[in-house]
This record gives sequence, C-alpha cells and structure tokens, in this order.
Amino acid sequence: MRRLLFLFLLALATAPVRAAEENVLFRDDFHDIENWRPLFFPKIPQHSVYTVETQGDQHHLRAESDASASALVYKKEFNVYDYPQIRWRWKVDRVYRKGDIHTKAGDDYPIRIYVVFKYDPEGAGVLDKLSYASAKLFYGEYPPHSTLNYVWASKPYPERILTSPYTDRAKMVLLEQGGEKVGAWVAEQVNVVEDYERAFGTKPPATASLAIMNDSDNTGESAVSYLEFIEVYR
Repeated sequence: MRRLLFLFLLALATAPVRAAEENVLFRDDFHDIENWRPLFFPKIPQHSVYTVETQGDQHHLRAESDASASALVYKKEFNVYDYPQIRWRWKVDRVYRKGDIHTKAGDDYPIRIYVVFKYDPEGAGVLDKLSYASAKLFYGEYPPHSTLNYVWASKPYPERILTSPYTDRAKMVLLEQGGEKVGAWVAEQVNVVEDYERAFGTKPPATASLAIMNDSDNTGESAVSYLEFIEVYR
C-alpha cells in the first residue's frame, strides 16, 4: 500500500519542465536540492535523510536510510519521447542482507531511480477509464499509470526486469546486483521508452517524472548511497 500511495503522491508533486538545451532537457549536479521536494509516507515515522556533500569542487547527493523510507521527487515532468534517455552515477556503501526483490518484506534498495508515467485518459481502455475515474473521485487527481524502478538490487537474479511484489504496474529494472561494486562509483545509462516496452510489452504514456529513494523500512537495515549527477536527454 505504501508503494502505491507513493506513486499517487508523486503524480501530484510535479509540473512540466522546459528544455534548457537542444539535447539535454535537464541535469542536476547536486550543488543543492532545490529542484527536488521530499515525499513522506503515512505510518512510516522514520524518514530517510537526503543531503548535499561537498568534497573540494565535487558535489553529490547523499541518501541515508536506517529502518526508514522517504523519497526526493523532481519538481517537473518531461516527455519521454522527446527525451527518452537518462544517465547518472551512483555509489552504495552496502547492500541489504535481507533484501529480496520477490517479497514485500525484502522490497528495499540502497538506491533506486523511479520513472513514473502519468495516466492519459485519451489513450486508455474502457476498464482503465472506469478504474482511474473512480480513483480521481476519491483523491481529486488521477493516480499514475505505471512506473519503472531502476534499482541496485542487494543480491543477484537471473532476470533483468521483474514485477514489483506490490503491483504489476511497477517494474523493477535491475541495473546493479549484489555487493561486488560496493564503494565504487558506477555509471548508468538507460532508455526509458525501450525499457518500458520490454517491461510492459507496450509503449509508455508520454509524460513522466523522476524520484530518488533509499529505503530500508521493510528490512530494518541501514545504508548510505550517493548520486553524483542525473541527466535527462535525447
């Protein structure tokens, strides 16, 4: 339920973003976190802590969890067909011993990047329209359509893409697995349109938003992770 509520709250927290350059829509080097807003979950009193650390002229986001969960949400939305690619560099100081992507009790990650896709009533089928219309009556806004979670999994799995134990509208894309690269900066680059088609077997809704999370409320463990930058581009 917490993950589903996260998706709904995230949909309410964003607005469109305009391109600053021809090929790069936006890039954050984490000199500060003014482009992001915190997202807290009901009934989870312990929040993860997000701060900016500086080493010389280098800045990065530090995400710390201790039996906790909360997220940072980027304040703007973007069109994934105009800007389908995302890249970043991340690092973790440990993985979770009890982390297990197949169970709700193990559904924690020392770092993950969410891409949350906005529900579009224009392209929805009859059943989806009825379901989302009911949700809108209750919440006042449409909940999100679906999400890709790019995660650093705590142990290896044979699959690259798995379904969340909470909902089939959330797919987990395993970019890193296990502790082999703990302590090292790792560069990632993804195409969210291609990954969405592989994960869901269909094209994604056009509008999406981003979030970052380090969570350990299910496992009760702790970890510190880092993001050097994140960039959305063509």
